[in-house]
Amino acid sequence: MAAVDKNNVIHGSSEGDRLLSPVTRYGSHECNNDHSNRRLSPTTGTWVTMDQEEEALRRKLKYFFMSPCDKFHAKGRKPYKLALQLIKIIIVTIQLVMFGLSNQMVVTFKEENTASFKHLFLKGYDGASDALAVYTQSDVYDCIYYAIKQYLALPDTTVGRYAYVYGVGVNGSALSLCQQYYKKGWIDPANDTFFIDPHIVTDCVGVTPLATPPEALGNDYKNFTLKFHKLINVTIQFQLKAINLQTIINNEIPDCYTFVITIVLDNKAHSGKVKVSLDNEVTIKECRDHSVSGHAENYTRVAFDVMVAVVCALSLLLCSRSIIRGILLQLEFVHFFKDTLNRRVSWGDRMEFINGWYILLIISDLLTITGSFIKIGIESKNIASYDICGILLGTSTLLVWVGVIRYLSFFQKYNILIVTLRAAFPNVIRFCCCVAVIYLGYCFCGWIVLGPYHVKFRSLSMVSECLFSLINGDDMFVTFSGMQESSTLVWVFSQVYLYTFISLFIYMVLSLFIALITGAYETIKHQTQEPMHITDLHAFIAECKDTPNSGKFRGLETSPCSFFCCCDRTTTYEDVLLVN
Repeated sequence: MAAVDKNNVIHGSSEGDRLLSPVTRYGSHECNNDHSNRRLSPTTGTWVTMDQEEEALRRKLKYFFMSPCDKFHAKGRKPYKLALQLIKIIIVTIQLVMFGLSNQMVVTFKEENTASFKHLFLKGYDGASDALAVYTQSDVYDCIYYAIKQYLALPDTTVGRYAYVYGVGVNGSALSLCQQYYKKGWIDPANDTFFIDPHIVTDCVGVTPLATPPEALGNDYKNFTLKFHKLINVTIQFQLKAINLQTIINNEIPDCYTFVITIVLDNKAHSGKVKVSLDNEVTIKECRDHSVSGHAENYTRVAFDVMVAVVCALSLLLCSRSIIRGILLQLEFVHFFKDTLNRRVSWGDRMEFINGWYILLIISDLLTITGSFIKIGIESKNIASYDICGILLGTSTLLVWVGVIRYLSFFQKYNILIVTLRAAFPNVIRFCCCVAVIYLGYCFCGWIVLGPYHVKFRSLSMVSECLFSLINGDDMFVTFSGMQESSTLVWVFSQVYLYTFISLFIYMVLSLFIALITGAYETIKHQTQEPMHITDLHAFIAECKDTPNSGKFRGLETSPCSFFCCCDRTTTYEDVLLVN
């Protein structure tokens, strides 16, 4: 299918000197009047024919969709943009590794301190399991007294260096011991009667270390009486300070940590089992007066982060400019088809001008710039958003490395992954939508029916994780064996539930999913051997027989300001960093 009337194309004309002329109207000649077929080019100051402008548009389009290697041969320009992307891959990866090492020490320090606090303040904790519980009133009191006693003797017992935080508890104390209970509660199981006022009352008492006289210290919390018949929970909350010295290994100034420790004795179920847990929240800030022998202020990391942000900002600018230029060239092509051929350009051809790899790089640049500024704030001890910074930098690095596939796609044998995924994507999405309906049905059913009897079905997210593991053949026997202690009816239901799910998703759904990918691969392989469907855009470009080494593309010059803006409508080498 030809895009234009071949009888109206003059192949013998030389257009190399007039490629820069702005195009306001393209088309073939339909009359023999030389004056109607010619107009004055405002750029070159020479008269050009419509056939020459049409050929210039073909040459622009062909140059736009060239690979960087062909563009280098076509115009002889150095691939500065390609070099910028390669440099960005290296420095972004180095930045992520540096941040990952620091973040790993922060997380490790928090986890190790949390484990230390559990061994110090939880009576009977052995580290084998976090499911600690007490079952008698005396055990509840012993658990409370043990935690407070360990807290008061902390400087003499712990091997770590911790400091108390005063004035954070009730009535300006350092530690708060509180109980929550129903305002009114009366339960008589013998007569099957009860009366509960659901309003919650909180009673607290404060404890301060090193208080004088010490006798008054013990009378406050040891005289604290618990109302077990309407008790909801008991909480012990206090704060400790510490310094993470291991950051000196990475030539960083140590951070000052504040641990907010909360011990909860949960009795809201009133089942005779009081669950005991310890939660540790961390606040990181800059130490007030720090001094490391032989260590001076080092701003190398901050300077490196600034450099990464500048490189990514430049990449963002260039990629955004290339997308805008692609849109402008698309408008030229659409207007040409409409004014000259009276035809509309399909959306498939329109989207060829929007480079998806550019969008991927723009998202990556935005994430890297944001993460770099957060990292600078972390290194200057102004903020402590390690998790947010890690997610931003990790995602941006992932997208940058995924973009490397674009360069491999210039080689036909390495391009099979991208081409196959592109061909299979629509069918895969439709197939996944149908499968998701069945999958969600199994998730809700397993959560409601098996949740009370199996630990892997206690929440909807856990059910989804368990079922996805079953699809991949993981933990099958453990999932089946976990239902042995349930009731007979539930056990029978679980067997039917698990067998039908495994049979349906492993033997049918996975097989069909693989068949879709295989079918797309076979289609791509046959397309290399059989004639392909040629779109209007490709047919129009195919009319241009100029090779990159012909020298005819070297006439496409841009204005000096076009490096940073789109003041002209001529496409240059920088327009295609990536392949659609």
